[in-house]
Amino acid sequence: MEIAPIAGRAYRVRVLPWHRVDNRAERAVVAGAASAAAAEVEAALEVPPDPSAAAFFDVDNTMMMGASIFHFARGLAARKYFTWRDLAAFGWQQVKFRAGGKENHDDIHAAREGALAFVAGKPVDEIVALAEEIYDEEMAERIWPGTHALAKLHLDAGQRVWLVTATPVELASVIAHRLGLTGALGTVAEIEDGAYTGRLMGEILHGPAKAEAVRALAVREGLDLARCTAYSDSANDLPMLSAVGTAVAINPDSSLRAQARQHGWQVRDFRTGRKAAKIGIPSVLGAGVAAGAVVGTIAARRRLRARG
Repeated sequence: MEIAPIAGRAYRVRVLPWHRVDNRAERAVVAGAASAAAAEVEAALEVPPDPSAAAFFDVDNTMMMGASIFHFARGLAARKYFTWRDLAAFGWQQVKFRAGGKENHDDIHAAREGALAFVAGKPVDEIVALAEEIYDEEMAERIWPGTHALAKLHLDAGQRVWLVTATPVELASVIAHRLGLTGALGTVAEIEDGAYTGRLMGEILHGPAKAEAVRALAVREGLDLARCTAYSDSANDLPMLSAVGTAVAINPDSSLRAQARQHGWQVRDFRTGRKAAKIGIPSVLGAGVAAGAVVGTIAARRRLRARG
């Protein structure tokens, strides 16, 4: 008998000179044991996990060109969940929001109240299936290759990678799964009997709420936030960026670029003039209102029509 420590465990493998193996069955046992041992050795050569460090990526304009909820809404409009006029109105509101340079409390409140109203009563499984389809149709080609490569670097180092976004968590989870990431933190909608009620659990995951989500996850997963990294394009995510040891500005807006310069944070800009022109309206969507304003606009329009 020969004892060999493999992947931190001891295995007893019977090794006999080939001429002493009496029959085919016994040779098969030896071959099988050797194969299993070799597989354990190869597994031990993988990158060891780094359980106390992780990376957190914003989605809109950081991991993806434009706003994920806009692309999702466009896919739903194509499936007659609401009208293209509703979608256009939402896009125009976001252009005005971005041009204004700051968030309006009433807009965010309306977004919170109206978020996910357009799927009220719809089965969760149905919406998740649509999210899978719409990701392939509308979003896959809009992933920033540079940002995705950064996420892969963390994974290759044995760290977990989470998306942190104001978009609904079901959609965020689809994006994370498609990109091979660990998971997603997103806006959570209330569900009863497997269907959406049209209400949110708390607030849209935006601004300080993102930082709170990251801290809560760190406690649950045993993460050392000083060893973690966060990535975003927007100054709205300063609470999350400030909650970790390393902050990186990706395709930053002017406010975040100034903050990055002040704090000595890294800046990565993957945009080009050609890509910016291709993105169009979705590229100017504000992260704070994007997750809910589309559904808030639609809900408001439906209420007005009902009153008329």
